[in-house]
Amino acid sequence: MLLIINSYGELLLRAMLKTLEMALWGLFFACIFGLIFGLLSVVKNKLCNIIATVFIDVIRGVPMIVLAYFIFFGVPYCFNTMLGVAFSLTALQAGIICLALNCGAYMAEIIRAGIQSVDKGQMEAARSLGLPYWKSMQKVVLPQAIKTMIPSIINQFIITLKDTSILSVIGFPELVNTAKNIVAITFKSFQVWFIVGIMYLIVITILSKLAKYLERRMNRDRE
Repeated sequence: MLLIINSYGELLLRAMLKTLEMALWGLFFACIFGLIFGLLSVVKNKLCNIIATVFIDVIRGVPMIVLAYFIFFGVPYCFNTMLGVAFSLTALQAGIICLALNCGAYMAEIIRAGIQSVDKGQMEAARSLGLPYWKSMQKVVLPQAIKTMIPSIINQFIITLKDTSILSVIGFPELVNTAKNIVAITFKSFQVWFIVGIMYLIVITILSKLAKYLERRMNRDRE
C-alpha cells in the first residue's frame, strides 16, 4: 500500500484534480443549461414547456456512457462525413459537454422545483408593482428560490463528481482511468482501488458535510 502511494500518489492526486476540474466545468455549464430549461418549464407558454420537457426526458433517458460515446465519436463523425468539416473533440471537451448535458437535465428539475417552491404571491406582488415577468423572476423569485436550491445543487455536484468515472471510456485521464493504468502496471488491484476509494470518500464526505451545513443554515434563516 505504501509502495503504491510513494510511487503513484502524486499521479493519483493529479488525476483527482483533473476529475474535480471536469466536474466543476460540467456543473458550471449544467447550471446554465438548467437555468434555461428550468425557466422554460415554468413559463406559461406551451411551446417553451414542450422544449424543456423534451430536453429533460431525452437526456435523462439516455445512459451517460452512451451519451459520452455519441459526443466523443458520433458528433465529430457527423461533422466530418455529413458536412465535410474537419472537426474533433478532446476527451476533456467531450467529457465536459457530456456532464453538462446530463447534469443540466437534473439541474433543470432542481431549478423548476426551487422556483415553484416560492409562494405565487411573490410574483403577483412584483407584477402588481409594475415589474415585467422576467424582471420579477430575476429580482424577486430567483433570489428566494436559490436559497432552497443550494443543498440540492451541491448534492448534484457530488453525483456529477462520481459520474466522471464513466468518462474513463473515452480516455480522459481522470481518477478511475489513471487507476486502471496503475493496476495494469503493478497488478496490485486491491491496493490501488482501495486508495482510489478513500480519495473519493474524503472528497465526497467533505461536500456532503457542506451540503448538510448549508441546509441547516437555510432552515434556520427561514424560521
